[in-house]
Amino acid sequence: MKVEDLVGNYSIVGENQNDSGVQYRGTLSLKLDADKRIVAQWLIHDEQVQVGEGFFSNDILVINFSYQGENQQLFTGTVVYRCLSKTVLDGFWSESEGDPRYLGKEKAYRMFGEGQLLN
Repeated sequence: MKVEDLVGNYSIVGENQNDSGVQYRGTLSLKLDADKRIVAQWLIHDEQVQVGEGFFSNDILVINFSYQGENQQLFTGTVVYRCLSKTVLDGFWSESEGDPRYLGKEKAYRMFGEGQLLN
């Protein structure tokens, strides 16, 4: 797989970095910059924007991300995805203010057309 194969929009479902088991949903957009590094943007629950930059090697995608939370507090973290195919990413993540005893989880499924998932 090549980094160009990952460019596109994905539907995501994940669990936060705690033991609540509560799921979140959203979208992930992956693009390439001029140096063929990944530029990512997440939209969680249609309200929270997160951005990141990363790299791809041996079917592993690593992205350092950040976002502003409540009271304009900056959160930073890293997500690691195993690229199971050109359409499915399986990841785990950790952020600066998260519970260090846990990892967040996230799966991404490529969308085609107007928000349609590949079955």
